[in-house]
Order: sequence, then structure tokens, then C-alpha cells
Amino acid sequence: MSVKIAVTGAAKEAVDRVVPQLVADLVASRITDLDETLWGPDAESEAAKRLGWTQSVAISRPLIPEITALRDALHADGVNHIVLGGMGGSSLAPEVITRTYGVELTVLDSTDPGQVLSALHDRLETTAVVISSKSGGTVETDSQKRVYEKAFREAGIDPTTRIVVVTDPGSPLDVSARADGYRVFNADPNVGGRFSALTAFGLVPSGLAGVDIDALLREAEVEELALAQDSLDNPGLVLGAAISATVPLKDKLGIVADGTHIVGFADWAEQLIAESTGKLGKGILPVVLGLSAPELTEGLADVQIIRLVGDWNATRDVAEGEIEITGTLGGQMITWEYAIAVAGRILGINPFDQPDVESAKVATRALLDERPAPTAPALTADGIEVRGTAGLLDGVSDLAGAVDALLAQLGPDGYLAVQAYVDRLAHPQLAELRDVLAAKSGRPVTFGWGPRFLHSTGQYHKGGPKTGVFLQITEAASTDLEIPERPFTFGELIQSQAAGDASVLAALGRPVLTFTMTDPATGVNVIAGAVR
Repeated sequence: MSVKIAVTGAAKEAVDRVVPQLVADLVASRITDLDETLWGPDAESEAAKRLGWTQSVAISRPLIPEITALRDALHADGVNHIVLGGMGGSSLAPEVITRTYGVELTVLDSTDPGQVLSALHDRLETTAVVISSKSGGTVETDSQKRVYEKAFREAGIDPTTRIVVVTDPGSPLDVSARADGYRVFNADPNVGGRFSALTAFGLVPSGLAGVDIDALLREAEVEELALAQDSLDNPGLVLGAAISATVPLKDKLGIVADGTHIVGFADWAEQLIAESTGKLGKGILPVVLGLSAPELTEGLADVQIIRLVGDWNATRDVAEGEIEITGTLGGQMITWEYAIAVAGRILGINPFDQPDVESAKVATRALLDERPAPTAPALTADGIEVRGTAGLLDGVSDLAGAVDALLAQLGPDGYLAVQAYVDRLAHPQLAELRDVLAAKSGRPVTFGWGPRFLHSTGQYHKGGPKTGVFLQITEAASTDLEIPERPFTFGELIQSQAAGDASVLAALGRPVLTFTMTDPATGVNVIAGAVR
């Protein structure tokens, strides 16, 4: 067993109080035995078809020679650059896997036209693209597939030799891709997207990019026996109780990489936690933190800190009130999957559905169909158009005042979510606003790149506790890109996704402030100045 956990403070009290009952209830072995009754009668139908992740190692092993053979064939043809078109679980797992293994993978999980164009213009002659969608109907990945098909054809390349599809068997994408002659890998349909790291969704792009996926599966396999046992030191039970059973519940989980060799793990865990637990007005909000994040020293009563550490030293001192966890990437992935399933039982929710994710998609489709004129901004200052939910901007005359008005809506148990619907390759410095706003507000702050986060924390924003306030940052892109055989462009799509999500949040009574940069070249600095 490589995964080790140390708990202190309220987390230790939760583990000491709850884990014995989990053991008595045979929770670990029942999860492994695919017992769909663990989460109550309302969850049974969903749980009955969503527990396949417990068997991912065995089910995925036969994929290894197929993936390796395809990688070798691509290399023989001079193809050595892999692009992944995917969203949510389809992109977050391969991103952390390849970054941890030190392998290049271009992750295209955006509809921003500038970001799509950057990918299209990068080594197309030696590129293969993995189009990854569990449902086979994701608008982002469908758009990415269409634009790459066109680009390959214009370059004199047969798209069927360069595009690989990963999807569930029988999905619309599975049927159409096979009919068109594409290479298709089917994933286990009994695994939800956010639990799919060790299935075809995680393994195909990672393996084609050059990761030793057999080693990754072996890392997970080492943990399987410990996770299946009904014992007090089962890491899945310990972690699940530590993050979901504190009294009162510390419902914000600050995740800090502090010495771990794993790169970007918190971004993957963010979706697993938020989309699994954020519903019925309950949930755990994951907050990805750096080592100097204000939340680490503010002593917020509703924030539980967990540190991802490196080499384990049994004599090391763990800061009082914190959790520390170490382990291999594969071991941590399967341990966190068990832990979140356990947390769902403790919280009394179904960890396998995502009832509120569809609402933003519906609103986006309506805006794309109707194409309403943009709402007039409440004010424009220094090239930034400012919009807000009803009453938010009353009496506000500048950008700093708009930020203050939004922060004034934060309650003592609230959080701020910053949502940047922009080209993250062109504007990475926007992420620096997270720490500034956390220090300014004295409350936890999350940061998400749109529309990527819609498939992740978007569920928590709508289905979790009604304590969030939201800052959207959008841009009027200087360039746009048509989507072949679609009546909308990438620019129109991302604008509709931002507006659609804002409308759903507003309808739920969440305060939303939107800054639109009319000149992105200067807009980032203007917004940063207003925030500071």
C-alpha cells in the first residue's frame, strides 16, 4: 500500500468517530462488490450502473497492447504530437497523468477561438487528435472534431488516419465515427466521467502521448486490496470520513501540493469532489491552493486543509487541524474515488449523478438558437463592460466599486468563484487574481477556466450550498473561428456558454458580476487594478 494519510484536529475526530461504523456496515467491501444500495433508494438506479471504476484496472489492462500498437504505428508515420479534445473527466485525468509522467500532451478543453487556433496551428503535419466524449454528444468536443477534420483535409491528410475517438459503446459518436472509418476505443459504460481516470478516457490519450500506462495501472492495483477491506486503516474510509464527517462540517476543502511528485492533482480532484458532492444544497467545495494562499493562515472555521506531500516520514509533524496524504498517482486516484463514494454515503447524497450540469447546457443551446442581442452593460469603464444580476450594481460607478459590491454579498460561510471564459494560453496571469481576491475578501476563492469548469465545479455552483458569489471574466475576441456545418462560431459558442451559465446562476439567486474585456490586450491589467 503506497497511500498513507495523517489526520489531526477535527478530521481525526471525524475518523475516530465514523470509520468504525463504516467498517461495521461493511462499506468498503460492499463498494467493491458493486452494492448499489449503499447510497439510499433514490440513488440505486444510478449507482447500479456507475460502480465499474472499482474494476478499472482489470477491465482496462487489455487496452494496453492496443494503445501501444497504435502509438508505434503513429510514430512510424512521423506522428509524435498528441492533442486531446475533451471536457471534464475526459481531459482532467490525462492532463495530470501526462504532466506527472513528464510527457507532452496538448489539452484542448476550451471553445475560445484563440485557444483553438493555437492548437490547430501547432505541428498539424505531425499531430494526431484524440476526441474524447463519454456521451458522444458534447458540443465542445464535437466542434473540436469538426474543425480538425477540416484542417487535416485542407492539409491533404485523411482525418481517419489522425483522429482517434474515445466514447461509450453505442453513443452517437461511437456510431458515427465507426461508420466514417475512425479508430474507436470504447470505455466501460459503467463508469461515470469523473471516475474514468483509469479507463480508456485516461489511458488512450496518455498512452498515445508516451506514458507508461501499465505502470499507472500497477500503481492503482497495489491499493485495491487495502481499499476493499473493512478495516480501520482503509485509506478510502479514512479519507472519506476526514473530509466529510467533521462536526460542524468543514465544507471547503483546501488542497495544497506541498512536496508531492504529482503535477496538477488538485485540478483532477476538484471535479471528482465538486461534481460528486455538490447537490441537494449540500457538498464539499474543493479549493485549489498554492503554498502562499491566504486561506492557509486565515484560520477559517469552515475550511479543511489537506496537503499532498512527498516522501512519507512517520515522525514528521503534521500541522494541527490539517490532513496530509502521500502516494503514487494511480494509488491516489483510486483512493480518492473510493473516498468520494464514501463521502457521498456520509453526506446522504448520490455521488454518481450530476443533476444541475445540464441546466447550463440547456441555457447555452437556447442562446445559440435564439441569438438575442447582448444585454446592455450597466456601465463601461476603461474598456471593460460591466454587467450584474438585479440590484448588484445599484449606485456603482466604477470597476473597483463593482468588485466591492460583489464581495459585499459574501456571507460568513460563503465563497467566491472566479470564472475566466478567455484564452488561458494568452492570459494565464488572470489566475493570479485568486490569491488577491482571497486576501481582499477573507473567504475561500476558487478559479476556473471557462467553459472547462462547467463540467466540474459547475455542478456544485448550482446544486451545492447557496453561499457562492460569482465573478465572470469574458472577452470580445479579436479573431473568431467557424465550426464546420454548424450555424455558430467558436466565439459565439463560448459567449453563449458564459451568458447561459450566468442566467442559470441568477435564476437560482446567486449574485453574478461579469466583466467583458473589449480589448483583451489591456483588459487583464485593468481588471487586475480594479481587483487590487
